[in-house]
Amino acid sequence: MDRLSVIGIVLAIAAITGGSVLKGAGLSGLWSPAAFVIVIVGTVASILVQTPIHTFRRALTIVRWVFRPPPSDRRAMIAQLVEWSTTARKQGLLGLEAQVQNLEDPFLRKGLQMVVDGVEPESIRQMLEIEMHGQSSRDLAAAKVYEGMGIYAPTLGIIGAVLGLMAVMKNLADPSKLGHGIAAAFTATIYGIGTANLALLPIASKLKGLVNSQTEEREMIVEGLIAIAQGENPRNIEARLSGYL
Repeated sequence: MDRLSVIGIVLAIAAITGGSVLKGAGLSGLWSPAAFVIVIVGTVASILVQTPIHTFRRALTIVRWVFRPPPSDRRAMIAQLVEWSTTARKQGLLGLEAQVQNLEDPFLRKGLQMVVDGVEPESIRQMLEIEMHGQSSRDLAAAKVYEGMGIYAPTLGIIGAVLGLMAVMKNLADPSKLGHGIAAAFTATIYGIGTANLALLPIASKLKGLVNSQTEEREMIVEGLIAIAQGENPRNIEARLSGYL
């Protein structure tokens, strides 16, 4: 569980609700069905038009990374690669065959299997880099879904405010309705700017950072596997991979 994300979401909610109460608007001032439809539903509609279905599905899948990032322990991975290198020098590459089936990560399993099969190091690098960059591109495109929503939401908030003011203008003859109507109009602006800056854009940035970190870790794995395939000294492998820490 990413505690910073949880704390951030809690503080964001507290900032909006607490600010509304302290300013005298109350919690009821934050609720507007019309603003919700215009901003939230409108933002989802916009991103659906922009995004291919497979990218949108991936975006829904990886959003959980904000609170539960993919497991990552680079020190443990380096230690594992160094151990495999030691085994390969003592027993040969076939000595690693028993390790392949125990790996849960498909990328790591595929790479180690190619090492065991004696594939040329340059071919291993090319195939793994193609897979690595392909997955990275798909995940970054999914993260940008939330970035796009963060761009659309404030604009739709302005549209909601304008529509609300248009409704107010129709009731100029009844001053008792003006205050409530104007307040409701600006609620849409709060929805748009608030969801963009307190949720959507931070989510996008967090996901892009996680994707880049995952790609860097896979680059480290590729370098380690290539070094094993080339029969390098385990100490040299450890020293080289330590630069990824």
